Amino acid sequence: MKATAVDGELLTAKEVCALLRIHPSTLYKLTKQGRIPSFRIGNDWRFRMELIERWMAEKSVYARLARNIIESGVN
Repeated sequence: MKATAVDGELLTAKEVCALLRIHPSTLYKLTKQGRIPSFRIGNDWRFRMELIERWMAEKSVYARLARNIIESGVN
C-alpha cells in the first residue's frame, strides 16, 4: 500500500512546495536553515503535515502581530 500525506501524515518536498506555493530552492533553503520543521530520510526531506500546519499558523500570527505593530507606529 502506497503511503500518502493523508494516510501517513508525511509530505514530500514537492507536496510542501505545492502547499506553500513556493519554489523548491526556497524550501530547501528553509530546511537547511532549520526554519521549517523537517527531517531527512537518506537524501530526501520529509515533513509532518501537523507540524507544517502549526508552522504556517505560527507564521501567520507573527506576521499579523508585526503588521499591527508597524501600522501602529510603536517601536
